[in-house]
Amino acid sequence: MLVVTTEGLPGYEITTVLGEVLGVCATSRNPFAAGLRSTEGGPGLDMSQFLVQTRAKAVGQMVHVAEQRGANAVVGMRFDHRDFTNTWAELCAYGTAVVAVPLHVSSGAHAADRHHANSR
Repeated sequence: MLVVTTEGLPGYEITTVLGEVLGVCATSRNPFAAGLRSTEGGPGLDMSQFLVQTRAKAVGQMVHVAEQRGANAVVGMRFDHRDFTNTWAELCAYGTAVVAVPLHVSSGAHAADRHHANSR
């Protein structure tokens, strides 16, 4: 599955737009409640690893939804977040699920390839 922040996919043609997909991950605003031992690294999970894992979960959920719809790519992927209580925050990954097919190599390129192969 291709997931890109761009609106298109160079080298591909988007043949079908399947609509918005999202993945949501709720996380504690208290890093120690989330399993961190220190916000500055050290033994156990550090803050940067925790943030990467949280984003990966949200993207994974979004990809799962896109695959269920029959997509092979998500374009325009973004993150958003909000606090929904004093202790919890929501991280959302969202984008547009699409079906994209590789563009065919132009006939001129094929001719050049054939010429190169014949000259060996």
